Amino acid sequence: QVQLVESEGGLAQAGDSLRLSCAASGRTFSNYAMGWFRQAPGKERVLVAAISRAGVNTYYPDSKKFRFAISRDNAKNRLYLQMNSLKPEDTAVYYCAAKAIVGVVTTARGYDYWGQGTQVTVSS
Repeated sequence: QVQLVESEGGLAQAGDSLRLSCAASGRTFSNYAMGWFRQAPGKERVLVAAISRAGVNTYYPDSKKFRFAISRDNAKNRLYLQMNSLKPEDTAVYYCAAKAIVGVVTTARGYDYWGQGTQVTVSS
């Protein structure tokens, strides 16, 4: 099994940029497709971005592809989410997730392992 730990999110102003990271341990990181999700209070957990094992393929919901960028460094066992032009509606708990599979996984139920989540708060 793989363990996932997100970096501390924090507080940002609208328009700021923020980079989240997710540290993986326990198994070979490059065997896992990865994803970032977020969950706002009272709302369901939704996909922010997903990436394949080698980082060749990425997926973004239409609403995210221009401001967010997912990447990974398999040598460092790290997953990243670069968030630009932050908006108050980006406020949520952000989670990284892993699935030992080829390709990109775009649904929450498709992932087997989850981090504990990190709070990102964007003020106007």
